[in-house]
Amino acid sequence: MWQQLLNEIQQGNSKTLARCISLIENEVTGYEQLLELLPFSNTPVIGITGPPGAGKSTLVDALTGELVRQGKRVGVLCVDPSSPFNLGALLGDRIRMSEWYNSPQVFIRSLATRGSLGGLHPKIIEICDLFKAAPFDHIIVETVGVGQSEIEIAGLADVTVVVVVPEAGDEVQTMKAGLMEIADVFVVNKADRPEADTFVKNLRLMLAPAFSNHSQPVPVIKTTASQKQGTAELLEAIIQLLQLTVTNKRNWLLAEKAYHLIQQKRMKGIDKEELKNKIAAAGNDLNLYRFIKNY
Repeated sequence: MWQQLLNEIQQGNSKTLARCISLIENEVTGYEQLLELLPFSNTPVIGITGPPGAGKSTLVDALTGELVRQGKRVGVLCVDPSSPFNLGALLGDRIRMSEWYNSPQVFIRSLATRGSLGGLHPKIIEICDLFKAAPFDHIIVETVGVGQSEIEIAGLADVTVVVVVPEAGDEVQTMKAGLMEIADVFVVNKADRPEADTFVKNLRLMLAPAFSNHSQPVPVIKTTASQKQGTAELLEAIIQLLQLTVTNKRNWLLAEKAYHLIQQKRMKGIDKEELKNKIAAAGNDLNLYRFIKNY
């Protein structure tokens, strides 16, 4: 059964891919067998992250258009905030990508964070690897905007694009967000707004090798995604970076993924309700460190 599903995905069957994503999301019995069958793939993953309102969805739409014009097939994974009631995607703002719903070259899937604080879905690694089994030329992962804790994408994507806007606060806020360390490319979107040039200039100064831990300057590209301006230049920069991705970074990415998966597996048997009951039974003189040591 699982091998047949994988064969259909490799042949480009979108319905089977959508079905298998749901099987992984819901941890249907035996889904691990499908994951174990997945072949190794070098399909590049482009991560798009940044604060809410920066125009990430619009930029993904514009990048998708550039890739489609080049004859590429694109898989898009968009992570939305979760509803606190049913854990489903709350915004579902794929309305910005409505042009691609019926395109045979594009597959879009929205995922909910389901409470994850790093801007991604708890099963994002597995789903992304499933995408790699399909005949896509590029995979784009757009995270939910969660501000200063949104750095998990750096452990998933071959190239991480950080989207900011001129009025998103001063450059110190950008530094505080930890984005300087994870960004392979900075995009100043909505660059038709006032102060955009000043913001870009100051950002480039901060990103100079003398002031950061990067050996080469991090590209800073101005875009106005709603007008499709600057996106061709951005795609060119991404392609160049993908060609420069060295073995060390690939090994680091795989190690990050392995660590996350092992962490998930080890924590699978931990039940919060059971923990609460045992803590309640231990009384008021509980030493938390001795408790977890013997758990």
